[in-house]
Amino acid sequence: MATKTINADMLSKMFLAGAGNIEAKKEYINELNVFPVPDGDTGTNMSLTIMAAAKEVAALDNPNMEALAKAISSGSLRGARGNSGVILSQLFRGFTKAIRDTNEIDVLTLAAACQKAKETAYKAVMKPKEGTILTVARGIADKALELAETVEDLEEFIPQVIAHAEEVLAQTPEMLPVLKEAGVLDSGGQGLIEVLKGAYDAFQGKEIDYSKIAPSTSVNVTKVSADTNAEIKFGYCTEFIIMTEKAFTDKDERDFKAYLESIGDSIVCVADDDIVKIHVHTNDPGLAIQKALTYGQLTKMKIDNMREEHEEKLIREAEKVAKQEKEKAKAQQKEFGFIAVSIGEGLNEIFRELGVDYIIEGGQTMNPSTDDMLNAIDEVNAKHVYIFPNNKNITLAANQAKSLVKDKEVIVIPTKTVPQGITAIINFVPDMSAEENEEAMLEAIKYVKTGQVTYAVRDTHIDDKEIHKDDIMGIGDSGILSVGTDIAETTKEMLAELVDDESGMISIYYGADVSEEDAEKLTAEIEELYPDVDVDTHLGGQPIYYYVIAVE
Repeated sequence: MATKTINADMLSKMFLAGAGNIEAKKEYINELNVFPVPDGDTGTNMSLTIMAAAKEVAALDNPNMEALAKAISSGSLRGARGNSGVILSQLFRGFTKAIRDTNEIDVLTLAAACQKAKETAYKAVMKPKEGTILTVARGIADKALELAETVEDLEEFIPQVIAHAEEVLAQTPEMLPVLKEAGVLDSGGQGLIEVLKGAYDAFQGKEIDYSKIAPSTSVNVTKVSADTNAEIKFGYCTEFIIMTEKAFTDKDERDFKAYLESIGDSIVCVADDDIVKIHVHTNDPGLAIQKALTYGQLTKMKIDNMREEHEEKLIREAEKVAKQEKEKAKAQQKEFGFIAVSIGEGLNEIFRELGVDYIIEGGQTMNPSTDDMLNAIDEVNAKHVYIFPNNKNITLAANQAKSLVKDKEVIVIPTKTVPQGITAIINFVPDMSAEENEEAMLEAIKYVKTGQVTYAVRDTHIDDKEIHKDDIMGIGDSGILSVGTDIAETTKEMLAELVDDESGMISIYYGADVSEEDAEKLTAEIEELYPDVDVDTHLGGQPIYYYVIAVE
C-alpha cells in the first residue's frame, strides 16, 4: 500500500533515526577526511550538531509540525560545530522553513523543502565549492523536484532520492582534485547521506536504538512554568491527623491506603495508638477528609495548593534572574571586548595578557559550537565584541553566532591560526573606531605565515606527498610543506618553505608534548639558520601540535 504523507510523529522518528545513524557512523566519516591530522573531524562535527537538535526533538511530547520544525532548526543552529556542522544546520533551517506550516508532508512539500534547504545552505557559505556536502544537497534537491512531478508514493520517492545522492557523492573526487589525490569521497556529503539513510530506516519501520539521544534539559523559566504545572497531576498537598474513636486495625490501614491511592499519590498513613497521621496529594481534599471522618475526629489539618506554590516559586526565581540581569546591564559597558578560541595554558595566558576578555577552550581538536560563541558574547559586557576563531573550521560558527546577536555589534576577524589571532589583537588601537580596527586587523593578518607541526593519524597521499600513519608533518597555510620522522628536522624543513628575504621575525610556540629543553635546542638551531631574523620562543602548551610557528 502506498504511503503518500509524513506526519509530525513520523518525521520526529525519522529525524532521530538520522541523528542516531550519523552518530554510529561518525568515525567512518572521519576517516574520509582528506587531511590526516588528529582533529575534530567532519563526522564528529556533524554528529554533535545533529545530536544537539535531536535532544530538543526528544524532549517534545506529541509535537505538531511547527514545534518539531522549531526544535530541529533551533537545536542544530545553536549546536553547530565546524564548517560541516554549520552547513548541516543551514540545510535543516531551510528544510524546516518549508514544512513548519503544514500538518503532513507529501512529495511536493518534501521537494520544496529540499530546494529551500539547498538554497539556505548555499547562501550561508561565502565561496561555495563543488564536490562538497553542498553538491550532494543540490543533487538531492534536483532529484526530489524531478520525481515530484511523476511519483506520489514516498516509499518509491525517498529511496530514489538517496540513490541519486550516492551517485552525486561518487562524482565528488572528479570535482575536487584534493579528494581524487587522497582517494576518498567527500566526508560531508557522506555524512548527509547517512542522515537520510537513518531517516529512511525509521520510515520503513525498522527498529531504531534511541538510547544515546537524551532529551534536552535546557528550558527557559516560562516553559518550566507551563510544563511543570502539567506534570503536577494532583494539585493539593493534604495533611491531617485522625483521632480514632475505635481501634485502627491493619485492615483499616490497608483499606484507607487503597482509597487514598484511588484519589491521589505521595501517600503516608501511619497509625500510632489512637492517632493516625495522613499525607496525600490529591485534586479533591474533601474526599480524603470525608473518608477519614468515618474513623474519628480530625485535627492539625493543612491543605496547600502546590500549583500556586510552584507558580510563586517560579515568579520569585524569574524576578531574581531579572534582577541579576538588570544589575549586569547596569555594570559599566565598555566600548570594546575580545573573544579568542584557544587551547593550551601558555597560549591562553598570552591572549589574556593582550586583553582578551573571554577564551573559548577549543580549536582543531574540538570545534566550539555556535552556542559556545553565543555564551561567550553574552559574558563580554562591551558594545563592540571582536571574535578571533583562530581556525578556518570555526569561522562559520562564529558568523552564525554573530547573526543571532541583536544587542551588541559582533565583529568576526577570520583568523585561521593562533598566530594570526595574536597579530590581530596586537594591532588593535583603542582610539580608532570599530571599523578602522577591523580594517587594520584584516590587513595585519595578511602578512602572517603560520606553520604547525603534528603527526599523521592515517596513511594518505596529498599535496604530492606520500604520508604514513605516525609520520611528522609540517603544515602551512596552504597545505603540507614537509613530512618526516623527526620532529625537529621536519620543523626546520617546514620553516625553509616559510622564511624568505622579507621575513623579520619567527615566533615559536611549543606544545604540551615538547620539553623546554627540546624547544630551546630547536630555537638555537633556527637562530643559527636565520641569523638576520629575530626568533622568539614561548610555551604554548597546546595539545596535538608539537610546534605552532609564526613567520612575519
